[in-house]
Amino acid sequence: MFTGIIEEVGVISRLETTPRGKTFTVTCEKVLEGTKLGDSIAVNGVCITVVGMTSQGFQGDAMEVTLKKSTLKDLKIGSKVHLERALTLESRLGGHMVSGHIDGVAQLTQVQEVRGQFLMTLLIPPGYRKYMVAQGSICLDGVSLTIAELTQTHVTVSLIPETKRRTNFSHIKVGDYINLECDLIGKYIENMVKDESVQGLDFYKNCGF
Repeated sequence: MFTGIIEEVGVISRLETTPRGKTFTVTCEKVLEGTKLGDSIAVNGVCITVVGMTSQGFQGDAMEVTLKKSTLKDLKIGSKVHLERALTLESRLGGHMVSGHIDGVAQLTQVQEVRGQFLMTLLIPPGYRKYMVAQGSICLDGVSLTIAELTQTHVTVSLIPETKRRTNFSHIKVGDYINLECDLIGKYIENMVKDESVQGLDFYKNCGF
């Protein structure tokens, strides 16, 4: 579990295609503190297991299914990535509950700077509008953000200068794709409501109605 507060921007220093997907090495500093083999680190919002470590970085694997759903398939040597270690019981929940299991990618359609705010508008992938609410939370490339504006087809988020400074978003451009994870709570509620509906139908059928 993560909180969507980026700790560091790392750099892809090694990349290899394997029969299972991709293996990559991230050069970094801060997220190595207290990290050991088997721990989880969110890389651009995708939960990655640490399978190797040095004093200068860590190694992770991205399986084929992960590559299909995320922008990790587009990684190159020199790519900059958002990094966050998994939560501990002593961590502050500065953002919102983020699983690191992204829903898919969203395409950036507009970038604006208005009165000190950096606004990004994205096209909502089919089927995910229902998990978004105005002033609700959304995770983009591992960054916890508040929804500033919402239509049936697009979602807009606003970044304060500090968030822009600490992330890669200052270099993003229209047409780019961003990893998207919708609010986890909404998905659980939907699943429970659907399950109750199915159980209710089965009850009536068993009673002969």
